[in-house]
Amino acid sequence: MNKALEKFLEIAKSELDTVFDSLKNDTFDRVTEMILKALSHGNRLHITGIGKPAHVANYIASLFSSVGTPTYFLHGTEAVHGSCGQLVPGDVVICISNSGETAEMKSTAIAIRNNGCKIIAVTGNPDSWLAKFADEHLCASVKNEGGPLNRAPRASILAEILVLQCLSVVLQEKRGLTPQEYVLRHPGGTLGQLRENEV
Repeated sequence: MNKALEKFLEIAKSELDTVFDSLKNDTFDRVTEMILKALSHGNRLHITGIGKPAHVANYIASLFSSVGTPTYFLHGTEAVHGSCGQLVPGDVVICISNSGETAEMKSTAIAIRNNGCKIIAVTGNPDSWLAKFADEHLCASVKNEGGPLNRAPRASILAEILVLQCLSVVLQEKRGLTPQEYVLRHPGGTLGQLRENEV
């Protein structure tokens, strides 16, 4: 096996094991309660990120929406140039930033708060500006990205996805999504077909 690949796999496994061990049910319960309370009042859930986390945000918005929690992608930099217009007071916005110190995300988070919204931060640093500014924080901490230069987001992206997938599971369970409701959201492909035990 290629040495760089072997090292990456070793680091990725180690980092994700650490993330697994750090996950706490009470944090997910509080975050879920915040989201469901907003939805019960007719508000909406949004998700944003800068750079690579923006791609994570797009995926998670799609995942959440498919399993019963409609979620809207908020462009991380366009938010301060008019896209905050998609927000209304009482909405909840998930902000993803590994460092929690990214200048563009700070500006966006401040704009989100000024528009009357609650913020859930997903960062690798619980002591970061974003983590402390937010109403709730989900930790996706890694020490090493795993690449040859230890710079490009790799392990941190895996951690962010894992943490938000965990949230999607809790939300889906709380929502009580049925197989019939699920297939309505997936009319194309095999996911849109009821299984024998679901008919």
